[in-house]
Amino acid sequence: MSKKVTIEGNFEKLDEIITELQGDKLTLEESFQKYEEGMKLVKSCSDAIDKVEKKLITISGGEEEN
Repeated sequence: MSKKVTIEGNFEKLDEIITELQGDKLTLEESFQKYEEGMKLVKSCSDAIDKVEKKLITISGGEEEN
């Protein structure tokens, strides 16, 4: 069974990574790996939010007015 990844789940994982990076138990190499994992999650969240924003613009009938 495949578990669906959600924006909320990604934010929770990012929070865990930030906590780990703020601690002093990781080696430098582990820190780089956690940083890379975190950046991938940030991109995934950003992409998902952009997708939702585009859907909302389509639903609302056009571009957002400033």
